[in-house]
Amino acid sequence: MTMRLSALLSLALAAAPLAAQSPTPRTLTLAQAIALGRERGVSAALARINERIADARVGQRRADLLPSVTVSGSAARQTLNLDEFGIPVASGVTDPFNLWRFQLRASQTLFDASSLARLRSAKDSALAVGADARAVGELSAAAAGLAYLRVLSAEETVRAREADSVVSSDLLAQSRQQVSAGTSPAIDATRSGTQLAGVLTQLEIARNQRDKSRLDLVRTLDLPLETPLLLADSLGTTGAGLPEDADSAVAFALEHRSEVAAERSRTAVAQRGLKAIGLEYVPNLSLGGAYTESGRDMGTLKGTYVVQLQLSLPLLDGFRRPARQQESSARLDVQRLRQHDTEQQVAVETRQAILDQASADHQVALAAERLRLAELELAQAKERFVAGVAGSVETTTAQGGLVAARDGFIQARVNAAVARVSVRRALGVLDQTP
Repeated sequence: MTMRLSALLSLALAAAPLAAQSPTPRTLTLAQAIALGRERGVSAALARINERIADARVGQRRADLLPSVTVSGSAARQTLNLDEFGIPVASGVTDPFNLWRFQLRASQTLFDASSLARLRSAKDSALAVGADARAVGELSAAAAGLAYLRVLSAEETVRAREADSVVSSDLLAQSRQQVSAGTSPAIDATRSGTQLAGVLTQLEIARNQRDKSRLDLVRTLDLPLETPLLLADSLGTTGAGLPEDADSAVAFALEHRSEVAAERSRTAVAQRGLKAIGLEYVPNLSLGGAYTESGRDMGTLKGTYVVQLQLSLPLLDGFRRPARQQESSARLDVQRLRQHDTEQQVAVETRQAILDQASADHQVALAAERLRLAELELAQAKERFVAGVAGSVETTTAQGGLVAARDGFIQARVNAAVARVSVRRALGVLDQTP
């Protein structure tokens, strides 16, 4: 029994050094994990591609206001029916002849209020898509940050179970001494051995959970699965330098959250779209021209040109334009409701995040006090056991309380770290996460 437990303890405590014999790990901070999550997340990458598409659409709208130049050339072999033209001195079908034609045509919009409004609308739409891309990137970054914190939590749990294993081993050794001295019954040593076996089982479970959480983090960061990581941060608290008052935090979030910026840009797009339809009633002015060289053979080409200044005034289109205005006005009302709902949601998330952080910090203080008392209880129980005034029941109970207190302290610190990330996410400044 003694040799078996000793072997189990040696194997459990040696497992970590053996597993650590791997390639040089990559050092990673929480801020780096968040940045990698934003950069390498699949959803964030897709959102950035959509942003490129929106930028390309701006160029398409701008083309309506830029010069247009066309060059064309043709060579034809043809005949003509002169009777078709009604020329009295010529009739019949001509003999086949060649016709060469080369033309340069250009046009430029001088003034088109509707196209200008649509260009501005496309720019606002691109801003909205860009804000969406940043919002999706923040979600990917937050997921990476939470995966990082889960690994930290798992590592601290492993260290706590290793410390519990050492305590259990010491208690087992003391129990055996007491049994050998005849001051304690054999059941005390058996009970201590059972406690040690249970702690070793928990240690193995904690190590397995740590390794799985590491795989989750590597997958979230889209790194090779065999990449070893060394996490440089801890679950300790750090100052943020951000607004802590709920009202000022909400005002700050409304100016920095990408979701709000996206909805505000969409509202501007809807407003400009409605305005653009109204501007279709404004006259448009354009300039165009063409230069043509043509002839029956290349040596006899002659040039002609035309220059045209055109003013167009839309008068009636079957009342389609008023119907489009009604539709755009309704879409604008819908978008304003969406913007309002998004702003309300951001305000709620920010206030909740502030509340969670304050509560989490308080829980850390309470958990730290509980851990201190649990350590003191175990120390006193060990003294009573060594003095022979108590059995191993007290030490076993005290150790169980210490295990629970350590887990509670780890969980409270994890909650506090998650709350800090959530606050920055709610405020729209996740990049400032230390």
